[in-house]
Amino acid sequence: MQRRDWILLALIVLLAGVGLWIDLASPAIAFWRAVPEGLPPEQARLIRSTTLRLGLDLQGGTQVILEAQVRPVSWSLSRWATPEGVAGFVREVYENAAAAGGETMEVARDIINDRVNGLGVTEAVVQVQGANRIIVELPGVPDPEQALATVQSTGFLEFVDTLGQDLPPGTVISTTYGLTAAEISAITWTQVYPTVVTGYELVSGQIGTRAKELTGEPMVLLGFNPEGTRKLAEWSRTHVGQPLAIVLDKKVISAPIVREAITDGAASISGGKMTWREAERIALLLRYGALPVPLTVVENRTVGPTLGQDSVNKSVVAGIIGLCTVLLFMTLYYRLPGVLAGLALCIYTVLIFALYKLIPVTLTLPGVAGLLLSIGMAVDANILIFERMKEELRAGKALRASIEAGFDRAWTSIWDSNLSTLLTCLILYLFGRSLGASMVKGFAITLAIGVAVSMFSAITVTRTFLRAVYGLLGPYLERHTRFLLGVALERP
Repeated sequence: MQRRDWILLALIVLLAGVGLWIDLASPAIAFWRAVPEGLPPEQARLIRSTTLRLGLDLQGGTQVILEAQVRPVSWSLSRWATPEGVAGFVREVYENAAAAGGETMEVARDIINDRVNGLGVTEAVVQVQGANRIIVELPGVPDPEQALATVQSTGFLEFVDTLGQDLPPGTVISTTYGLTAAEISAITWTQVYPTVVTGYELVSGQIGTRAKELTGEPMVLLGFNPEGTRKLAEWSRTHVGQPLAIVLDKKVISAPIVREAITDGAASISGGKMTWREAERIALLLRYGALPVPLTVVENRTVGPTLGQDSVNKSVVAGIIGLCTVLLFMTLYYRLPGVLAGLALCIYTVLIFALYKLIPVTLTLPGVAGLLLSIGMAVDANILIFERMKEELRAGKALRASIEAGFDRAWTSIWDSNLSTLLTCLILYLFGRSLGASMVKGFAITLAIGVAVSMFSAITVTRTFLRAVYGLLGPYLERHTRFLLGVALERP
């Protein structure tokens, strides 16, 4: 056995040891004592943790399908009454049709993903389905209703001039934001309140929560950019002693009295019987921005944790039975090479789960199916190699030459079959991603990872093991090929 083979064997053992350490470690392993500042919440959690991610069907949780809502055509028909006439109607319909597609839905998905991460849900799946729908999967959330409210809320903040009126918390009002002068003048059935500044002028880094010094009540702290500071200062200088309503999604949160001109660009939200949970929710909505379009729930499905745990238990049992069956067959049929292939299969399993944690991969029931299928396919390459070895031995070649020839002759078939499987996985992944079919995508990901790792385990790991055994026990193997290899070595 050459020195290169010993080095490769040591690297394989080291790699298997690291993978086993990752698999058996506690749910949270800190790789660094301190996480670099400024990282998104998702990256920070990945640095701190190597937890195996379980999907909705395994862990339990909530799946919500949200649909973007645009103005109905009846609103656009009302544009005929404006001076713009038919041109205004056509433009309004076109803008509404484009509002819920393409880039707008991608922006909404990113904002929802940030909100979900802010709730501490690390295994969430947020993806666009079709032209105007977003699928949100929240495994293991303790309060599904609060999470749904946070995800669905548009989160659009306005500071509104109350025109001297008293607006109690909870009052739903109409504001001037987003309306033209003609539209405002055409509205006669309700009062429209002027918008002073909006959440678009907020600085996300200055949003937080704090308790009031005297009462201990929760409040949300806000900070405006230069443009928002200028608008708020100009309005407050001429409206000292008048209420300024703080409105979230057209609902009044509070309407404090302006005691003096607000020139420092700082403000706070409090009152209205606000709880700490509500304060945190408002801060979370404002920190990650408003949704570009309103979203309504078209489907809400909850999977109980009992069902999820039952699925996990059955999946584990199925995996153990499948692995043991494959190991038994390989040992009985291929003798010593089968034992070495079984050892390589164990290393394959260790590496697979380590990769699932490190990538990370969210494991769902279809993903488990892909994993179990890949375990069966992991020995396919070994079978091709061992059959080629037997052919070479029957042809009268020496054992060492038969080992090398078996790998060389089987490589073309192994590469072709695995490449076709990987291409199929790519097609399934793209199909699942474009249509929002997370089950198809999960199956494709786990199967593709399994196929890629199986090529490494069969070509590199098994070959290295055979070379190592031959280097240590070569003469003994050549004398007992019938018992150890299942083939009698032809001698001249």
